[in-house]
Amino acid sequence: MFQRTTLLFIKVFLISVFFQGCSLSYSFTGASIPLEARTISIGYFSNEASLINPALSSTLTDALRDRFASQTRLDLVNSKGDLSIEGHITNYTASPTAIQGNDVAAQYRLTITVKVIFVNSIDESQNFEQSFSRFEDYSSTLDLNSVQDNLVETITEALVDDIFNKAVVNW
Repeated sequence: MFQRTTLLFIKVFLISVFFQGCSLSYSFTGASIPLEARTISIGYFSNEASLINPALSSTLTDALRDRFASQTRLDLVNSKGDLSIEGHITNYTASPTAIQGNDVAAQYRLTITVKVIFVNSIDESQNFEQSFSRFEDYSSTLDLNSVQDNLVETITEALVDDIFNKAVVNW
């Protein structure tokens, strides 16, 4: 009995020592952020697409800032954060996707592409520069102006998920 208790104590001690040396922080959101990282800066995403949606830059930037503020322990700073995200919108297009027999589109697709530069000053092996693209389809019987706000909201949410996951979830 004494040996068993002693052996259990040694195992628990060794496991606790091992985990004390780990440098990642885990949260319920799945984010794994280095313990040393305290701040994040997220720059304004300028719109460099040929077709401009005037609200898209603000919508995307604010959604990214909100996600990191609400789902990480990082403090949002204006510049030079331990983690840094910046980028720009490179594509915003509506194009036909489902052509009917009489060469008329039955559906259109709104596509948004964003180029992102992520810098992790704590662990530079996590740095990346990547384009993220998402789309939503809508009926050709609808005018883009009438469905644009809902489509942009859905696409932005998906883009923010992709960027967040690539930056701090590492799945």
